[in-house]
Amino acid sequence: MPSERQYRREIVLFGKMLHDRGYVAAMDGNLSVRLDEERILATPTSMCKGMMRPSDMVIVDLEGKRLSGRRSVSSEIGMHLLIYKLRPDVQSVVHAHPKTATGFAAAGIALNKPLVCEVVIGLGSIPLAKYGTPGTPELADALAPLVPSYDAILMSNHGVVTYGPDLHQAYMKMETVEHFAEIALVTHMLGRQQPLQGQELEKLMTIRTKYQGLKSAAPLPLAVPYGNADGSYHDGRTAVSEKEIPQGVSAGGRASGRPR
Repeated sequence: MPSERQYRREIVLFGKMLHDRGYVAAMDGNLSVRLDEERILATPTSMCKGMMRPSDMVIVDLEGKRLSGRRSVSSEIGMHLLIYKLRPDVQSVVHAHPKTATGFAAAGIALNKPLVCEVVIGLGSIPLAKYGTPGTPELADALAPLVPSYDAILMSNHGVVTYGPDLHQAYMKMETVEHFAEIALVTHMLGRQQPLQGQELEKLMTIRTKYQGLKSAAPLPLAVPYGNADGSYHDGRTAVSEKEIPQGVSAGGRASGRPR
């Protein structure tokens, strides 16, 4: 397991990558790593992610109280703590505002159509959480139904959050979301989409179970209807009728009801 010193360096590295790729501007975004069962290492508030040093990080407890560090804790730490609480398998969280994906979030459009096979295998789909004011319990409440089932979420009128077994995986999922958003935008500009469906999707779901690069305890369901004559939605694992879907949650995007 990496040391705290290594984690600090990783946060600096991936923070700079977020900034260099234009996924954050000014003092936007935040990153965190679970140090142990009681402590989270996180980026501080009001600091450019491209100009951080290892010593700038703060350590908080599971209530968000600062345990060490000279800088202030981000007002969005609650979002990170929620994810760590609901997903014991998650060790790192990345929040950013990549332009294209955030554009979809601002337009109220989920990235939930199976247009690219790699995204189906790696993320399933990327749902859209309802709007919640940043830095308030509203944001955590909006994310809570989706966190157990997905590894990447669009936040309405806000940005994107991704998470995984380490900071590298969490960051790579952010890249995947933005890349997929760019592809989806092109299909919208062309005025035509050709989603994968039926047996094509079933094969990808089978491949997913054997894919060595996928390390997630989430079911990662698909969120579009296909192939069911009764009008239910098939996510590769369970069939869900439309009337069972809670308001504000895409088909196939229901939380499991128990933390994973």
